[in-house]
Amino acid sequence: MKKFIETLKNCWKVEDLRQRLLITLLFVAIYRFGSFVVLPGIDPGQLAHLQSQTAGGLMSLLDMFSGGAFSNASIFALGIMPYISASIVMQLLAVAVPYFQKMQREGESGRKKIDWYTRWLTIAILLFQAPSYLINLKMQASQALATGVSWTVFMVPATIILAGGSMFILWLGERITDKGVGNGISLIIMIGIIARLPQSFIQEVTSRLQAITGGGLIMFIVEIIILYAVVCASIVLVQGTRKVPVQYARRVVGNKQYGGARQYIPLKLFAANVMPIIFAQALMFIPLAIVRYNTANSAWWVQDLMNTRSLLYNIVYVVLVIAFTYFYTAITLNPTQMADDLKRNNGFIPGVKPGKDTADYIDTVMSRITFPGSLFIAFIAIMPALAGLLNVQQSFSQFFGGTSLLILVGVVIDTLQQIESYLLMRHYDGLLSSGHTRHGGLSAY
Repeated sequence: MKKFIETLKNCWKVEDLRQRLLITLLFVAIYRFGSFVVLPGIDPGQLAHLQSQTAGGLMSLLDMFSGGAFSNASIFALGIMPYISASIVMQLLAVAVPYFQKMQREGESGRKKIDWYTRWLTIAILLFQAPSYLINLKMQASQALATGVSWTVFMVPATIILAGGSMFILWLGERITDKGVGNGISLIIMIGIIARLPQSFIQEVTSRLQAITGGGLIMFIVEIIILYAVVCASIVLVQGTRKVPVQYARRVVGNKQYGGARQYIPLKLFAANVMPIIFAQALMFIPLAIVRYNTANSAWWVQDLMNTRSLLYNIVYVVLVIAFTYFYTAITLNPTQMADDLKRNNGFIPGVKPGKDTADYIDTVMSRITFPGSLFIAFIAIMPALAGLLNVQQSFSQFFGGTSLLILVGVVIDTLQQIESYLLMRHYDGLLSSGHTRHGGLSAY
């Protein structure tokens, strides 16, 4: 504890880090405040049916990602997921369409163009999702609208407000990334998840203590032990690396010798981090938008796709997670470029010829470690459904795995690494005495 307190003092001493932390807290506070600002003309006291609708199923996840803004009919009700959906589409286009492939190879200017297209696509998605949300709001809480105002008239300004709210969240996330600590978009998603944790924890404790059968307090302790084990496994997954040895040729310039050092390429066991889970979850929301949040009269398979504990939902979810793990790893790691960089810097992998053979070797290693990583991440993704078999409450089971846990672990580790980098530049000790966040954690061979 003394070490931790000393580290917090060091964080406050570094002026740049202190400013970034305060800016991050300020923007997070603005986001949380906006989650409770109800749409103009809506009576919060009449939203009981909407809140009961988000108590289970896929809508509970949507409400969780928005930090409760969905059930509050807030100006931030649609959250950041429309932007995530737009990013998925743009990354698919960057792989399949030559025009966007060329744009992606243009470096910083190409990235700015892709970001511009992503924002416009986000607005298009919002203009589709916002009316769907308002139609659902009308069906679930028709009495919530102020007297004398018709839903037809209300739809237009409310759609603009909802779209503007989501774009404002995107702006907050980008400002956190530029001027704060951590990845702003991921941090906003994490804050929305954490906001539901205390209430879910209390509900789970209460339900276990009140249960006549089912183990009571002992069963709750078992739940906590399982949750702890899953968190530890998730940390190993995020931090695990496969170190590929690299030897650099010696060069003699005058009386000095350069190179000859032996280093490593740290290939992460799960190079895609939390993105496959986020992408897969975003696609799972598509049926919900198509039926305009009205699941009662939908076909059985549509209802199953919106039930997070159904067999069909979890099968599709696992397939999407594995597919996106390979896809995102392929677009973030280019073995050919890595091999060219090694050759350009007089580096080589011992026993492997430079050039194409090196690229093939790196690609083989990545394929071998990505496969078990994708299976493990898919298993964690369906852990909430497995927790439901132990009669864990719907809201609390979401923290046993899936998107919630992996985002929490991934974002916290990424944020800690950024904070440690600031401390180490100022010659202070990091947040963890073991240095796991600095050295990449467990090596996976």
